[in-house]
Amino acid sequence: MSYNGGGGYRRRNRDHDYDRREPVYESPEQKLRASIIRLGEVDGDQELPRLVEQICETTPINISYLSESVRIAVTEQPYKIPYYAALTRLLHDKPSSGEDTTATSLGRQVLEDFWKGFQAYLDKLSWRDTRLCVHFFAHLTTAKVVSPQSMFDLLKSFTAVLDEFGVSHGRAKQAALCAVEGLIMSGAEIKAKTSANVSEITTSIQSYIESIGDNKALVQPTVKLYPTNDPIETADEILEAALAAVQILNSSDFAQTSDIVLQPYTVSPDFADAPFDLPSVLVPPEVIELDALSTDTGEDAQVKKEEWPDYYVRLFDNDVTPDPTTPVGYAIRAGILDLIDIFEINRKECARLLLEFPKWLPHGTFKPRPGAPPQEPVAGKDWQLESTVIETILGTLFLLPDPQHKTIYYIALITELCKLSPSTVGPAVGKSIRKLYGLLADGLDVALASRLIDWFAIHMSNFGFQWVWKEWIPDLDLSLQHPKRVFMRNAIDFEIRLSYYDRILKTLPEPMQNPDNRVVPSEAPGPDYEYDDPARPHYDAAQTVLGLLRGRAKAEDVMSHLESVKNSLETTDSDTNTDSVIRSIAVQSLLHIGSRSFSHFLNAIERYLPLLRNLASGSISTTGVSNLEARMDILTAVSDFWSHSKHMIVIVFDKLMQYQIVDPTDVVSWAFTHGVERIAGSTHPSLSSLQWDVIKSALNKANGRVVIARRKVSALRKEADEKAAMAIVSNGTSMEVDTEVKPDVPEVPEVPEPESPALTTALKAFATLTREQKAALSRTLDGFVDCLASATNPNPTAKTVISENGWHNRANWSEADWVTWGTWGWYRHFCRLYSPYLRNYATTLGTVSFAKVGNAGDPAVDTFRKIWNVTTGQDV
Repeated sequence: MSYNGGGGYRRRNRDHDYDRREPVYESPEQKLRASIIRLGEVDGDQELPRLVEQICETTPINISYLSESVRIAVTEQPYKIPYYAALTRLLHDKPSSGEDTTATSLGRQVLEDFWKGFQAYLDKLSWRDTRLCVHFFAHLTTAKVVSPQSMFDLLKSFTAVLDEFGVSHGRAKQAALCAVEGLIMSGAEIKAKTSANVSEITTSIQSYIESIGDNKALVQPTVKLYPTNDPIETADEILEAALAAVQILNSSDFAQTSDIVLQPYTVSPDFADAPFDLPSVLVPPEVIELDALSTDTGEDAQVKKEEWPDYYVRLFDNDVTPDPTTPVGYAIRAGILDLIDIFEINRKECARLLLEFPKWLPHGTFKPRPGAPPQEPVAGKDWQLESTVIETILGTLFLLPDPQHKTIYYIALITELCKLSPSTVGPAVGKSIRKLYGLLADGLDVALASRLIDWFAIHMSNFGFQWVWKEWIPDLDLSLQHPKRVFMRNAIDFEIRLSYYDRILKTLPEPMQNPDNRVVPSEAPGPDYEYDDPARPHYDAAQTVLGLLRGRAKAEDVMSHLESVKNSLETTDSDTNTDSVIRSIAVQSLLHIGSRSFSHFLNAIERYLPLLRNLASGSISTTGVSNLEARMDILTAVSDFWSHSKHMIVIVFDKLMQYQIVDPTDVVSWAFTHGVERIAGSTHPSLSSLQWDVIKSALNKANGRVVIARRKVSALRKEADEKAAMAIVSNGTSMEVDTEVKPDVPEVPEVPEPESPALTTALKAFATLTREQKAALSRTLDGFVDCLASATNPNPTAKTVISENGWHNRANWSEADWVTWGTWGWYRHFCRLYSPYLRNYATTLGTVSFAKVGNAGDPAVDTFRKIWNVTTGQDV
């Protein structure tokens, strides 16, 4: 009692002390910055004059601080850019001090300092900040503050990037978006100056878009592998949409600009001063790190991230959400994308701003929300805000090969939107799920189908797993490997992982609970210890091993006991592969004692690492050269033990690679050999989503090790260079130019300093890991060759499913057809996801693996080669 009383006393004192704290003092500059950032949150038109007066009354005015405040607001609140342009316009009517009318206006001083910040963004190639500053300049051009010719020159400097030799798509895309979006907002003034200027910008962008045609096929959300030039109705590429929007505006002399963005500065008096000429700029080149790292293979060790065109999936009709290829549709989507990107660190604030987005758009753009005052609809608009926001978020989530941010961010953002407005956002989410589910049978990319499963299951877990499953009961008549059946099966598996088996079972209609339909697992997920049944072979031997492991016996004692068990089995059953049985008993028993929790698993693995290494060496009692069969037995034992919890297979494999019990190449080999019959349910080589997860984990492990090793070598070399420089300085070596002529003295050849032992070791490790990385990539490519384009064992369905007739007859596809179709999808994803590494080793990988490929003229072989050539940048 006394303790509780004392605690309460201390809490009261603490609260009392809190109340007596001094209030936080804000300087006039801090108050001014807060006012600038909060501009427009109530009524921007009424706040602007008051803010101007507040700025003018602040003495002395710190122009640099004022300009920085505007720059921060522009780059972090882009939806307010029209108001900040209006603020800058009004400040041009105010002199910098007193009544001196000849003094430079505040607006010009702010703009001059703002330009310095813009130049800093450009020098750092901070593309988003640069593009938003271009928006600001474009609005000022429409407000007559910036001269149209200087604005055109600025936009032209970005299109010049498109003509650079070997420009990366990421750099070209960002530069093109700067030019297009600046033109959308200032095109009327630029065209009024010289109409040819607009055509010059659009022509440059059009030429670049035509040059990247081959890359587009690999990142379209819906797949048709047979040759086709048909437009993709379910998605649009961002540069094509931007170009289409600006061409529509150009055809009307940009008369629609006022219907796209707010222009509060148009009510200001005519601008009397001379327009501000933006200084000329040159977009700095990309930073290319020239690292001398190399391996004994002669391959370049540096990997540059390859970027792909951005295709955004479309889910709704144009009367529900604006068409992104129109000016207003593109502007709305671009504004939402900026919000999603900027507020990635605060999803709750992002959700709130997204639902308030119509406030920053022209009147009547979206339908009024429930409870809002009625308003007169605007012809051609009146779209649904929630559907537009959800479509844009999912379009970003479903970018290929990977979204910009982590998948969980987009999922959490949709969850926050549903919490803020469940009655309006919920229906939009439901319609989106149904639309994407329908696309599964129309060629939705397998990577996107997997991403859809993750979003669906996690979203359902946040809202009580309530879904109208009965809508999909007719799809139970489809083939077991049909994408819709695969979706239902994997989504329910994921839901069970996020909850409980019995709970999820109760949410499903009776037909889906029927074991014959194979939608729900036959039992709750968990370990499957093969030797837990006394009726099973080798039960007694396994129990003795399990007892030793539970008793925390030394690894040497366990190995000795396994040797005796092996000898006993060889005596009683000579036909049994005793080595495989012993490995299975040891691995499954070890997993069994670690199956209670993840910490139990890690403790068991770490305690018996010598045992696992001994098993992986191919010997029970002595260590020797590692052999592939032993490691395959270990991986197979893991898959047997976790056959009812397949996600655990990936987790355990990852830990075995981390502790170097198996190599990434071993895991890839297992996925394409031992994993086929057990996971894909097919005797012919093929790939399922689980196998892909296993392969992806192995490749990421190999690639990650190389990255870490490269960084270590770079750090050691930098340290060595610094020590060498310090040694030169300490020896008093002069850097001055010697003007005196010295007599000829024979030069003594310099002996290079030997590399430090740490650097030598790091270089050897780097070379080893690079070879391991290359081997894993090569084995993956070999596996896909065996699945799809092998000369010795051709897959009869590989060319059927990629033909036009085969695609149109997909309603009659067998399970083998659908599995092969999925394998084609994973091959495409492997190529685009790991394209930087594949380009790095293109020559050697292609030479070795393509020696096993069939002859040209076979549709499967030709498609296989075309995907590879597009990925590695070779001639198609």
